[in-house]
Amino acid sequence: MRIAVNRNFEWTFEEIGGRGTCRKHATVTILAMTRKNISSGSEWEPKIGYSRAVRIGNQVAVSGTTSPGATLEEQTRGALATIAASLTEAGASLSDVIRTRMYLRDMSKWEEAALAHGEVFGEIRPATTILEVSALIDSDLLIEIEADAVVAD
Repeated sequence: MRIAVNRNFEWTFEEIGGRGTCRKHATVTILAMTRKNISSGSEWEPKIGYSRAVRIGNQVAVSGTTSPGATLEEQTRGALATIAASLTEAGASLSDVIRTRMYLRDMSKWEEAALAHGEVFGEIRPATTILEVSALIDSDLLIEIEADAVVAD
């Protein structure tokens, strides 16, 4: 049997001796997933229209996370602690993280952030990207981190 899904969530199948189309089943499956928005309580969430994290099914996406601190290492540790708390509220943990993205204002200091990241994720080893950006939302911020997780069934 061969199954194909198009952008409208319609799927078709081919089987020996027959063909068919089904629209309802694929749509029902997608609508059955539950969405849970995780809020930090920030006044900006409703104004901008975002959540600290979102869980749909077994997937969790954590928004770009920053933290105050005098050094890049302190900010990295603080952001990772906030990510861990958001994951916990979503019913996930750091061990469920499959990807992180670190946005640095100064790539010459990448090792400082990477080592702090490694202390948390050294055994988990998610796919990770480190990028340099020209600015973050506050000029005192040196790093912003995003995380994606998949909770095992």
